[in-house]
Amino acid sequence: MVFEEGPVCAMAAAHPTLGTLLRGLRQRHNWTLKEMSAKCGIPVSTLSKVEHDRLTLTYDKLVQLSQKLGLRMSELFAEDDGAPGEVPITARRSVGQLDRAVRVETPNYDYYYLCPELRKKRMIPVLTRIRAHSVQEFGELVHHSGEEYVYVLEGAIEVHTEFYDPVVLGVGESLYIDSSMGHAYLTARDCDEAVLLAVMSSAEDDLMTALMGLHNNDDERRGSAL
Repeated sequence: MVFEEGPVCAMAAAHPTLGTLLRGLRQRHNWTLKEMSAKCGIPVSTLSKVEHDRLTLTYDKLVQLSQKLGLRMSELFAEDDGAPGEVPITARRSVGQLDRAVRVETPNYDYYYLCPELRKKRMIPVLTRIRAHSVQEFGELVHHSGEEYVYVLEGAIEVHTEFYDPVVLGVGESLYIDSSMGHAYLTARDCDEAVLLAVMSSAEDDLMTALMGLHNNDDERRGSAL
């Protein structure tokens, strides 16, 4: 897998950034930057830049941070829940920007997880670039909890599902499926790549972590098919 790390524009935002969430996590545990660095193995200078929104972390660094600190991935994107019994404010807003997305590259897809700083999202938006051209190349169909909606932005895709015949979708067309049903999104014939927007939802509390776990199996599925 290849993950990117890059600069983040220093601009005011109406929603928490990864930097503010990381700083809040550190302050809740009364850690200095040096203490957090020693616990997670990420340099003080890097943590400082992240907290000041001058740098974002790659996916593998986020995994390292969560593992070293004994946290679930979703807890890194956690706002303070407030006082016990407090009525939650549901009027949240997050502007989806590619330079703040969590990017994951696999043999079949490039994923851009949008609005990653919001905790306990009821749906997870993902911009996806598709490269796989056949089921044999893709490997085993994917299963995960919940439901999902996909909308084709560029190119054309061929959707394979466990209980239905394949269907081809072009730009402006969409599909809604039960995600627990095996499924795979491929580029359609004579199409090198395609881009779609996928929105996934689940009753599970930690859908983000479950989806991230699927990426660890992509190489194995791809290898078994070749």
